[in-house]
Amino acid sequence: MILCQISDLHIKAHGKKSYRIVDTAESLRRCVAQVNALRPRPDAMVITGDLVDFGLAEEYVFLRHLLQSLEMPFYLIPGNHDDRSNLRDAFPEHTYLQQSKERIEYVIDDYPLRIVALDTVIPQSSCGALAADSLVWLDQVLAAQLHKPTVIIMHHPPFHTGIGHMDKIGLAEPQVLAAVVQRHPQVERILCGHLHRAIQVRFGGSIASTCPGVAHQVALDLSPQAESCFVMEPPAFQLHVLDADAGLISHTAYIGEFDGPYPFYDGDSLID
Repeated sequence: MILCQISDLHIKAHGKKSYRIVDTAESLRRCVAQVNALRPRPDAMVITGDLVDFGLAEEYVFLRHLLQSLEMPFYLIPGNHDDRSNLRDAFPEHTYLQQSKERIEYVIDDYPLRIVALDTVIPQSSCGALAADSLVWLDQVLAAQLHKPTVIIMHHPPFHTGIGHMDKIGLAEPQVLAAVVQRHPQVERILCGHLHRAIQVRFGGSIASTCPGVAHQVALDLSPQAESCFVMEPPAFQLHVLDADAGLISHTAYIGEFDGPYPFYDGDSLID
C-alpha cells in the first residue's frame, strides 16, 4: 500500500494569497496534478491539518473545489487554522468526520495500513492538546487491532523541534501520548503537520514525523528565539509505503518540474 500525505494547505477564498505572498491555491493544484500522475498511484491520501487559513466556510468551499480532481480517496483532519463545524459542513459525504461528536477523530480500516486520526485543536489557539478521553479512546482503538500496521495522524507534532516560535505553539504533554503508543508496537508512524518541514524523531517506541507544506515552509532557524517567518523553499509531499518485510518506508517528494530523469548507465557501462 502507498499512503500519500500532504499538509498545511492554508487555502483562502477566491484564490487570495496567504500572507499577501503565497499562492496556496495554485500550489495545491500543482500538488494534486503531480500526485495524480504518480505511477503507481497512491491508494489513499491523508491531509494533516491547516486545510484553510481562517476556518471560514467560503474557504472550505474553495478547498473542496481544489480537491475534487484527486483520483484517490482522501482523509481530512483539522489544524489550528481550521474550524471543525465548517469543515464538516463542506464535506458532508466524508462520514468519517462524524465518527466522534465534538472532535474530529476516527478510524479507517479499509486498507492494509490502518489510519487512526487524532484531533489536537484548541479553538481560538495556535497551540495543540489531546483530551483525556481521546487518549483513552486511542488506547482502546489500538488494542482492538494489535497486529495490523497502523499510522496515527494528527496536526501538532508530539515532540520538540528546536524551532523556537513553533515549539511555543506545540502539543501539550506529549509524554502522555508516548505512553499510549509505547504499549502498541503496531504503530508504524505518527504523521503530523504544523511545522511545514520534514522532521523525524523517535517517539514512544515508534517514529513521529512532520510533512513539508504544500506551498510555503517554516524558516529553518534552530534558535530558541527564532522569529516567526516562512520561506519559499520547494513545496513537497510524502509517500509512506507499506512493505511486508521492512514495515513503513517514508519518502519526501518535491512539487515542481525538474530536469530528468537521466540514465546512470550507457548499456552496461556507467556513463563517464
